[in-house]
Amino acid sequence: MQKTILVVDDSQAVRSLLQMTLRQDGYSVIQCSNGIEALNELQGTEVNLIISDVNMPEMDGLTFARSVKEHPTYRFTPIIMLTTESQETKKMEGMAAGVRAWLVKPFGIEQLKNAVEKLVR
Repeated sequence: MQKTILVVDDSQAVRSLLQMTLRQDGYSVIQCSNGIEALNELQGTEVNLIISDVNMPEMDGLTFARSVKEHPTYRFTPIIMLTTESQETKKMEGMAAGVRAWLVKPFGIEQLKNAVEKLVR
């Protein structure tokens, strides 16, 4: 069964790169440009992993992650933050919000693939 990954980033270029990379590895990809759009997409949609940026309009990635973890259906869905934020305080805030991995942009494709592979089984 094909696994589905939700990609949430306000950059169309990043979303497209992730979609191309993840589809090559056999994943189905859903794209959203901010946290509010992503929460709406999650209504009734099964996803196996979420990859989100931190800094986005409408709803930032950490608020989005906290909202996802409050929903019983997605409480155990792993979240990867893919962001330019590299401060330890942000990372700790992310982990407290339920984020499982933190990748800093620019990122290596293999680094991303390894993180995805570890979290999607």
